[in-house]
Parts: sequence; structure tokens; C-alpha cells
Amino acid sequence: MTEKRIVITEFGTCAFPDPCKNIFSRFFSYFRGVEVTDNALVNIYPVGEDYYACTETNFITKINPETLETIKQVDLCNYVSINGATAHPHIESDGTVYNIGNCFGKNFSVAYNIVKIPPLQANKEDPINKSEIVVQFPCSDRFKPSYVHSFGLTPNYIVFVETPVKINLFKFLSSWSLWGANYMDCFESNESMGVWIHVADKKRRKYFNNKYRTSPFNLFHHINTYEDNANLRENWEEVKRNAMKAPQPEVRRYVLPLTIDKADTGRNLVTLAHTTATAILRSDETIWLEPEVLFSGPRQAFEFPQINYQKYGGKPYTYAYGLGLNHFVPDKLCKLNVKTKEIWMWQEPDSYPSEPIFVSHPDALEEDDGVVLSVVVSPGAGQKPAYLLILNAKDLSEVARA
Repeated sequence: MTEKRIVITEFGTCAFPDPCKNIFSRFFSYFRGVEVTDNALVNIYPVGEDYYACTETNFITKINPETLETIKQVDLCNYVSINGATAHPHIESDGTVYNIGNCFGKNFSVAYNIVKIPPLQANKEDPINKSEIVVQFPCSDRFKPSYVHSFGLTPNYIVFVETPVKINLFKFLSSWSLWGANYMDCFESNESMGVWIHVADKKRRKYFNNKYRTSPFNLFHHINTYEDNANLRENWEEVKRNAMKAPQPEVRRYVLPLTIDKADTGRNLVTLAHTTATAILRSDETIWLEPEVLFSGPRQAFEFPQINYQKYGGKPYTYAYGLGLNHFVPDKLCKLNVKTKEIWMWQEPDSYPSEPIFVSHPDALEEDDGVVLSVVVSPGAGQKPAYLLILNAKDLSEVARA
């Protein structure tokens, strides 16, 4: 407001150039550091006894959980080698935080680092001071990292899905700093690469050389990842390749066999019951994955997934909750049984719910003992167009609204 212009570039808007700078001074100012967004609107997560709001940059914002006031901004680049981090870190039961971000690896090529922030220690020192890189994933393109929104984690493994949605660093450096472009202008698609799936041993901090490949898609949210008899089961929602005009994210399961024998070339390595997902070992030593679709339908989509994360994150589970989209319009709440594919829905006319939040019952005996929270906007409701909706997590029946 003071400057009377957009001063920070966001995803779809670019900052208005400083009239006091010519094209060359704008270019060199990039290398002195570009001011990035402080709009930490995507997620909030705990680090030790503190809470941080975040988006997808290297900056996280410490907040007061009681008043929601901003305390300070923290630059993760001061602690570890990353250029940004996802807004969907994993939090283990002891408080350990894992996240992923791109970086410059060997020979100035792009790579992806897994960051570990340890739990709070007895001396109460800020855990961020002890942040470290535990493993590095290679990039399929030396100068074009993939867009990363989330990743998978189990007690023993880390899974990273490298999609063909790429960030062109040359555009990022030149178009943005010289000509005035936004983040969205720097994205491009390389469908010829398909999708590469990377796996690392979390405890041994070792990257696996298994070459998992599958057809191109875009991925936002992992639902859950867990181990099953020397296999990794990955459930996520992905945007189908041929749904450009009205993307309809569907839920898919992939199975990644961990033990590979060249004698099995040409065979399906997935021997698990209760799944149609396959993994074929090819002669070039790549493992071609085909998924099992768990949720899909015309004019239906499953996004912003939630599970009983505290008890079932990284473990075998049964239920996922999500926001149902009719094309781009969020008009329903969904519950999915990932074993039987049974679906429950909550929907009312002229009602548009937000991302569901699962809250477990303090004395829960079953996975879905609890409630689902969502803020619903109802434009035709007059003076109070929004309310908090509370649903029974077992069948999505209404408990209360306020």
C-alpha cells in the first residue's frame, strides 16, 4: 500500500519493477537476493515447542499459537543447503521433522535434499540449529528441478516422486529478474521423461539405485506410504495427463518392490494380495509401475487428503478423507476405504467445504474414531455465510455446526 505497487512476486503476479532501477541493476539485484513472499498461507507445523507457518520457500514464520501473532521469520538457508522446502513436512512421534527441498549438488547440477530437524532436547536449544541433510536425490535434468509439493515417509524409507512438471531455472534467472515474470511463467512440462520415483534408506541414509518409472502425471499430495513385505505401498492423488481443461485428481496406489533380481526380467515383481498394481522389471533394469485406481469418476475428484496421521502415518491404514471437487468447485467431503474402495460423502446444496481435518477421539479404539472438521461457505445463507461443520468420522453424518 505504501509503495502503491506490487513489490513482491507471487505465483501468478509479478512485482512491478522499481522505477529507480534500469534493466542491468534489476539483473544484478537478483544475485544480491530477491525478496520472496512472506505469505505463509499453506500449512502450520511444530518444531520442538514452537509452531511455524509456511509456504513453499526457504522462509518459515514462527507464530504464537495462542494469539496467531508473528514472532519472527526464519531462513532455512542459514542452516542447510536448500533453495526452498515443501509445505508438507513429515512429523514423527518423537517430534523429528523431515522435509525436502531442491539444491545445487555435485558439478552445479540440481538435486533434492532431505532435511532432518531433530526433536527438542533436554537443554531446550532450538532444534532448527541442529538441522542437517540426511540424503540427496539426483535430478533427471541438470538445470530443471521438478516441482515438489509432498513426499512419502515410512519408519525405514523416504520416497520422492519426480514428475515432469519442471521449473526452468534459465527463465527463473532471466525472465523474472530482467523482464518481469511470475513463478508460473517459469513452469514447463517434459512428458517424455515420464515420472521417476526415488527411494532412500532413512536409517542408513543411503540412496537406492532402483530405477522406478511410470507414465507422466502431476502430483500434489501423498496420502500415505507404508511398508508391506519388502514392498512400499504408495497412495496419492494425481492429476491425470489428459485432463488439462478440468483436472480431476484421482487416488492411485503404486507398489514399489525393494528387492530386485535380474532373473525376474519381464515379470511382475508385485506378489502382494489385494492389489492390481504391477511392477515389471525391464531389460534396461528399469522397473515399470502401473497403479491401482482407488477413486476416480466423471466430474469427481479427491483432493487435500487427510488420514489419522498421528497413529497411522507411515503405517498400514484403511481410511482417507478428502475434499470432493466437481471440476474445480469443492462441493463435498469424502471418506475413502482404501482397501475396499467404499466411499462416504457429505454434500448440501449451495455449500462449499474447506479441506477436511481429522481429529481423533482421545479414547479411540478404531482408526476412524473421531470427527472431521471443515469450514463451509454457503453464499445464500444471508448474514452468516460460513460455519464450522463437525462430522462423525465413521460415516460423515453431521454432529454439529457453528
